Amino acid sequence: MLQSIKALPPRLGQLFVTDGGMETHAIFNLGEDLPNFSSYVLTDSEHGRQVLRDYYRPYVAIAKAAGRPFLFDTNTWRANPDWGTLNGYSAEALRRSNLDAVKLFRELQAEFRAQGVDSVVSGVIGPRRDGWKYDGAMSVEESEAYHGIQIEAFAEAGVDYVSAYTLTNTPEAIGIVRAARRHGLQVVISFTLETDGNLPGGKPLGQAIEETDRATEGYVSYFMLNCVHPIHFAATLRSSDKWVDRIGGLRTNASMKSHAELDESTSLDTGDIRDLAQRYARLLPMLPNLRAIGGCCGTDHRHIGAICSHVLPQVEVAAHV
Repeated sequence: MLQSIKALPPRLGQLFVTDGGMETHAIFNLGEDLPNFSSYVLTDSEHGRQVLRDYYRPYVAIAKAAGRPFLFDTNTWRANPDWGTLNGYSAEALRRSNLDAVKLFRELQAEFRAQGVDSVVSGVIGPRRDGWKYDGAMSVEESEAYHGIQIEAFAEAGVDYVSAYTLTNTPEAIGIVRAARRHGLQVVISFTLETDGNLPGGKPLGQAIEETDRATEGYVSYFMLNCVHPIHFAATLRSSDKWVDRIGGLRTNASMKSHAELDESTSLDTGDIRDLAQRYARLLPMLPNLRAIGGCCGTDHRHIGAICSHVLPQVEVAAHV
């Protein structure tokens, strides 16, 4: 019988496996129509829900072979008011979509548990505006009020914690943390980086982490990096500063291209799977507190299976094509 996971999100010493780039896989590999890159629309139809079930099922074998629990991130990265309005969603329809997403992922959690893989469910938040361009218009107060709407829905749905991905600035991150704290939820903050290893807008990663920690009394459970290739930040992590120890998760891109190049791409760049896995293995000694490994744009279960086999060399991980 599996032990239930008491401390959420994953605590020091726990290494979780998570998925790859859901949106890019659904659009380019499965031919799904995700308006404005919004995967939350999948939850609203039986066809879409089945797409999500089928998407996650290969990860059972990967997590089980790796001997690790699984981290479910809900498909709600763009389920916020601005993107919802663009997609024709009312405020109530958007709230319902967030609630329904958590319900579906609890069902998937039960399915994984029945096959011997424990898991947690994180309610995912994305940036208010473009996730690849610096948003200098955000303020802490605006962010707290704006993202508090989605966080309130997650609190009602009973997620294990909240994760905010692809953030480009610290005021938005700080506002999200304050809103999560107000609703009694733990929170993980993930910044995206440009090819120079800095946030869009030029702020160094270490400065962004330290600013967020100071403004929130260290409330963030840990920080992550996503939507960036390891070649763009590996040198940054060689710093001996304490902020490096605050990084607990990686969801990197398969492609070495910049955000601007990816934004203009009409085909999917899946990169070099083996090379990406080897780069993860070289990053691990720099990240002693790593707790979650997965992928972002261009990655799928093949990439994650290869990463697990390199990060955990004693385990033969089956990544089904």
